[in-house]
Amino acid sequence: MSDTATPATSSPPARPSGARDRAPALPPPAGRPTRARAWATRAPLLPALVFMIVVTQLPFVATLVISLFEWNALFPDDRGFTGLDNYDTVLSDSDLRSSVTTTALLTATVVLVSLVLGLCLALLLDRRFRGRAVVRTMTIAPFLIVPIAAALLWKHVLFNPEYGLLNGLLGQFGDLFGFTAPQPDWISDMPLIAVEIALIWQWTPFMMLILLAGLQSRPVELAEAARIDGAGDWQIFRHLTLPHLRRYLELGALLGSIYIVQNFDAVFTITAGGLGTANLPYVIHQEFTQAQDYGVASAAGVLVVIGSLVLAMFALRVVSSLFREEGSRA
Repeated sequence: MSDTATPATSSPPARPSGARDRAPALPPPAGRPTRARAWATRAPLLPALVFMIVVTQLPFVATLVISLFEWNALFPDDRGFTGLDNYDTVLSDSDLRSSVTTTALLTATVVLVSLVLGLCLALLLDRRFRGRAVVRTMTIAPFLIVPIAAALLWKHVLFNPEYGLLNGLLGQFGDLFGFTAPQPDWISDMPLIAVEIALIWQWTPFMMLILLAGLQSRPVELAEAARIDGAGDWQIFRHLTLPHLRRYLELGALLGSIYIVQNFDAVFTITAGGLGTANLPYVIHQEFTQAQDYGVASAAGVLVVIGSLVLAMFALRVVSSLFREEGSRA
């Protein structure tokens, strides 16, 4: 009997020793933009970027360079590099130090009073009543007036001792109650307060807009639940509304400080920098146009820009935190 041969089973080829499994390379995702596509997306922004650099950064660089030189137009032959001497002059000059103090006092007073008045107006305009849209428009109007026009309005229409509206109202009030009302010269008797009143009138609507936006973004359910639990209006304002408005108050204070530190129109128009109202921008203007000392004026301007940038940095941080809070709620 012959042996039947069993069919040989074919075995797979042996894998070489030491070889490892390798995953096949995945193609790049189709949605990932290439470098050319990224540049094509950014290209429309380049003209605006170039314009911003030419208009803002190049003049600042030129100012920074001039601040390192002794540069007085009245003595053109004495021009030379002085390093940081101009900054030492700015920080040691009594008039410039006084202008820094005036600027700080003016800014703090205007910002704080504008915030308080803006908060009161925002709380009133947050309620529903007939004609609320008209009242809002009228309240915003002072902020829309050109600053130099607003300063002229206060100087000639309101503060003038001969025909001003304030003295006219005082006279009418005295006639009504049978006494002679005083007729003060507002600008001469209280110059810094006169400038502050004009700026407060113009910047209160700005603070009101920011705080009104904060009031309208607060969760209504918390206030309703607090009222159900027996909380009064003052308790709701103190424990719910005011903590919610903290970021908006910080934002209004920082933005207001940035603009009021650089204010020139009201001081120049109402008092012409006299009677102790010369702030730092006005002194820089005087150094540049009258003393013709370009180096000292440029050094003072650089210090103002640095201070404004510090305030702007804090303002941007507050704005970014507000966006993060709103995004987490959404």
